[in-house]
Amino acid sequence: MAVRIMTITIASILIGIGINGFIIPSHLINGGIWGISLLLNYIWGWKLAVIFTCLNVPIYFIAIYYDLHYFFYGLIGTFISAIIISLLHPLNGLFHLPFLLNICLGGIFVGSGVGLMLRIHASPGGLDLLALMASKFFSVNVGLIILLIDSFIVLSGVVIFKDLTFLYSLVIVAFVGSIALLLTSIKSISISTH
Repeated sequence: MAVRIMTITIASILIGIGINGFIIPSHLINGGIWGISLLLNYIWGWKLAVIFTCLNVPIYFIAIYYDLHYFFYGLIGTFISAIIISLLHPLNGLFHLPFLLNICLGGIFVGSGVGLMLRIHASPGGLDLLALMASKFFSVNVGLIILLIDSFIVLSGVVIFKDLTFLYSLVIVAFVGSIALLLTSIKSISISTH
């Protein structure tokens, strides 16, 4: 359990760096509940961690019914992620990089964090938790499900804000989904010394 908690913490730090350091300063969104939370934050200025936590409640009711293991580690993932993302808020505006590099790095950091959590059957909560349950039910890679859901959320942002710059968020979604797909597809990592 200690290894899982450490992995969740490291993954949450990666997600926090990606969101605060690169995605929010670019005024873009990623997918999942974080993406929905960012949309609501941009619209009404509500606190990101509070929105995220509130939106997760109904999903956890589903997880309790479906699989207590996913519920437990999803709850831990959400709790740790929300705290770390709030603590890393000072990273907002710290990096001054070209726009495309910003969004690529945001996607890489968030994708690595999400992929690490999903690899140990944990999640940062929300739609990633639903995707994890759906992947088990339908026998489809969780990274592919996340890619589809996140693309829908980004396209919703384009429609809501009528701002085509949100299409750049698809780059973030592509990185997150691809890295999660890669990290959850690798069965084991072994180093040969021959």
